[in-house]
Amino acid sequence: MTKHWKPLVAMAAIAWAAAPAPAAAESLTLASPDGRITVTVSDEGGQATYAVSYNGKQVIAPSKLGMLFAEHHGFERGLAIAGSTRTARDSTWEQPWGERRLVRDHHNELSLTFKPADGPDRQMVVRFRAFDTGIGFRYELPEQPALAGDVNITEELTQFGVGEQTAMWYTPSGEFNRYEYLTRTGPAGKVADAHTPATFRNADGIHFSIHEAALVDYSSMSLTALRPGNFESKLRSWSGGPKVKTSAPFTSPWRTIQVAPDAVGLINSDIILNLNEPNKLGDVSWVEPGKYVGIWWAMHIRDRSWGRDQIHGATTEETKRYIDFAAKHGFSGVLVEGWNIGWDGDWYNNGDLFDFTKPMPDYDIEELGRYALSKGVRLIGHHETSANITNYENQLGPAMDLMEKVGVRQVKTGYVADAGDAVRIDENGIRRYEYHDSQFMVRHHLKVVTEAAKRKISINAHEPVKDTGLRRTYPNWMAREGARGMEYNAWGTPPNPPEHEAMLAFTRMLAGPMDFTPGIFDLKPNERPPLREDMQRGDPSNRPETTLAKQLALYVVLYSPVQMAADLPENYEARPDAFQFIKDVEADWEQSIALAGEIGDYVAIARQGRKSKEWFLGAVSDEDARDLSMPLTFLETGRKYRAQIYRDAPDADWKTNPYAMVIEEKVVTGGEMFAVRMAPGGGFAVRFVPVK
Repeated sequence: MTKHWKPLVAMAAIAWAAAPAPAAAESLTLASPDGRITVTVSDEGGQATYAVSYNGKQVIAPSKLGMLFAEHHGFERGLAIAGSTRTARDSTWEQPWGERRLVRDHHNELSLTFKPADGPDRQMVVRFRAFDTGIGFRYELPEQPALAGDVNITEELTQFGVGEQTAMWYTPSGEFNRYEYLTRTGPAGKVADAHTPATFRNADGIHFSIHEAALVDYSSMSLTALRPGNFESKLRSWSGGPKVKTSAPFTSPWRTIQVAPDAVGLINSDIILNLNEPNKLGDVSWVEPGKYVGIWWAMHIRDRSWGRDQIHGATTEETKRYIDFAAKHGFSGVLVEGWNIGWDGDWYNNGDLFDFTKPMPDYDIEELGRYALSKGVRLIGHHETSANITNYENQLGPAMDLMEKVGVRQVKTGYVADAGDAVRIDENGIRRYEYHDSQFMVRHHLKVVTEAAKRKISINAHEPVKDTGLRRTYPNWMAREGARGMEYNAWGTPPNPPEHEAMLAFTRMLAGPMDFTPGIFDLKPNERPPLREDMQRGDPSNRPETTLAKQLALYVVLYSPVQMAADLPENYEARPDAFQFIKDVEADWEQSIALAGEIGDYVAIARQGRKSKEWFLGAVSDEDARDLSMPLTFLETGRKYRAQIYRDAPDADWKTNPYAMVIEEKVVTGGEMFAVRMAPGGGFAVRFVPVK
């Protein structure tokens, strides 16, 4: 096998420089390698603008570019193209883990220098890259006398003219619950603000998604409406400060626009990864994808608690039970929440009380570390901060040292707090409050990831800043949350609807892996009697609105290199037939292909295991029953396979009969048609084993 990250194919970049632009307006065009996507950049009227088309049809109308600063002249008006450079590249690189092992980076590039006619002599570079599946562009400010000293960005003027009637799928930005909202749908002209990825379909049927790549030392971008159908980049401010604190030279994150003729084309794009820098950590063989169980779901359904009372979940005895279960069934990790001092009482508002080196009295972390390793299992660490960032950073080194000492290779971090309530104690000892998607938090997450890497520990961030492909640069940043996960089905009111996962596939999941925590087998947990009178179950209407077969399908559909079997061990032991698929499915892939789907309706994805080279197929539907037929083109043509199928029974329905499932095996041939019915709120999962 080729070593991690070794370039496999590389063509020398071809570069040629254009002469300085004439005084008259100038427009330059960049096309994707296949010629279907075109970017046109202009300085007409002294405005820097760009436009995007697909097969000659408009995707992004001419839209402004620019940037404003607090202490310096910005780049807004009176701009002219002063020079340009073109390059082309075609290379293939290898991921140490991921949706696919080999990633092709094939793009054409146009770099333009803009200079203003007024004010001090200064320049701004805008670099565009066009791929067959979309474009990316970023701002680059070279070191220059006109931008000496601190550069505080007050506004980024990037606009996206998507069209008033273009259909849009999004979650709102700037609201208290960070990214954790159900996906909303409507015409773009009716949307005031949105997180990215935001997904669109225009009147020509062209699908596209706006996001960003390589978010490093900058504020996260959301979208705010300037006028109906025209959005501008909105950056999150520092408390009492600018949007971004920096100095020249610097580069912004890439603004990305993925483009495809159909919805699944967005899933099959790799441009966000390709716009990130290569691995900076060197040998990352210690990064270990896998499946895990944990003391987690029991707290959400009120079987156990995080704090010290009669039903504290994080006890030595209970953890050993989970370790034994993991070892018996081939899981690599056991997550334990509520293990450390700070969980008692109102932990949501008392993040300054968390101690990340002191276990609860009933939790012997060193003994459990030894016990887990003796069983071929590792503890998965958990650092809930309640978004008190200063308290966590003050303990970060010793906290990671302890994790390393007890054999932990993965840490789940948490930042539960309302948006705008991340605590920063400044240099004067004054308590400040920052947003989860601010530059301050972007810096914090990278600090955690790099400190963890020094100890060969990977990070799974919850309540995070959104993913922008940095897992390429820092391969120990394995997964994030950043959307409504399974826990909302315990107490979410309303819970996640049947369309939720088919929405995520075309929206949140375009950003990168999500620790969704699938695999719930007891689909009506709140109908069970409470363990204590003072710990009543949630509303019975709060439940996973899926069939059992759909829960299995999620292991293929929603990608994460750290996949949880989230339910209680006893619920898996009660259904060993269905549990077998969770045991068989892999968490690391040789390749992945989105086969069919429509946003919020359904999606079908095939993935080939990196270890076994076996193929797995998963599909999920919304509230409607659906007959799905597709050719098995991902399998070797003409070869025979044993298809182990887990599908909805004919009478299955998420509301009335969610457990009805057929498990069957039949021989199929690569290339032939494969037809399966999905129930309302249903799905199916298939394992294909080559016939020898």
